[in-house]
Amino acid sequence: MLQQRVAVIDLGTNTFHLLIAETTKQGFQKLYSDKVPVKIGEGGISEGMITNEAQTRALAAIDKINDILQQYKVPESKVWVVATSAFRSTKNGQALADTIEERTGFKVDIIDGNKEAEYIYYGAKTALDIGNTTSLIMDIGGGSVEFIIANQKRIFWKQSFEIGGQRLLDQFMRTDPITELDIQRMNIFLEEKLWGMSEVVFNYSPKMLIGCSGTFDTLTEINDARYPKGQSTRLSKTESEMDLDDFHDVYQALVWKGRSERLKVKGMVEMRADMIVVAVCLIRFIMDRYDLEHIRMSSYSLKEGLLSKMLGEMMD
Repeated sequence: MLQQRVAVIDLGTNTFHLLIAETTKQGFQKLYSDKVPVKIGEGGISEGMITNEAQTRALAAIDKINDILQQYKVPESKVWVVATSAFRSTKNGQALADTIEERTGFKVDIIDGNKEAEYIYYGAKTALDIGNTTSLIMDIGGGSVEFIIANQKRIFWKQSFEIGGQRLLDQFMRTDPITELDIQRMNIFLEEKLWGMSEVVFNYSPKMLIGCSGTFDTLTEINDARYPKGQSTRLSKTESEMDLDDFHDVYQALVWKGRSERLKVKGMVEMRADMIVVAVCLIRFIMDRYDLEHIRMSSYSLKEGLLSKMLGEMMD
């Protein structure tokens, strides 16, 4: 395959992601990667709408992304745009996607949860070697959370649940800091929503949690900052790890603090300072519920997985 520039835009509920890469014989090499906080789920996703303010933020972000694509001279035919939970679950998500297409010329593919989970799997297996051991892969978005049970060779089961960070934030974080009572309410809610998943997990008995991008990138930064210089939890540019003790320490450092105090935690970024609380509560629920003792963290997720899959198909 001739060397060429390609790009993926992932229109997420909390963040718009841009990846620009150059194809290589081995796959792709990243040229540029950026995350633009848009919070298009804020103030409306729980009611099935993208607010006018959120649409304004989305269009400003897409204009910025389009400018960068033009600077890098990525051909329009080599830009893949996917939209996820906020677009597929709101009454005006398709209308916003149409506006983005009219504004940029890029076809916006609103993908379902199964396709999203599949791309996340490809992203994880590109970032790290899952191996033969069955693992539970997890990606926490603003609107949905994807779970995949898989090894390096195949997916055994996958499903998307509309329990993303913005939805949990709207429903359970009534105060900041969150209360123990609201965490208990959230756990009861998660038990009910994930009831069908529990039987599948117990049947396949995954031993490891693999967390992808987003929240897990922030946990990597926070956990890494806790270690002395020269001692890193990073295994490679695309993989890091966290054991149960480290996770519980980071959990305690985040959950019982207010926003201003969370922002003082080394490694915390402002765009995740709100959602990180419900996200780590969700991770703790999964770790406890399914008796998982270790987290491998992949810095690759949907956009890298989509790119890997597309390039693979182009080479076939």
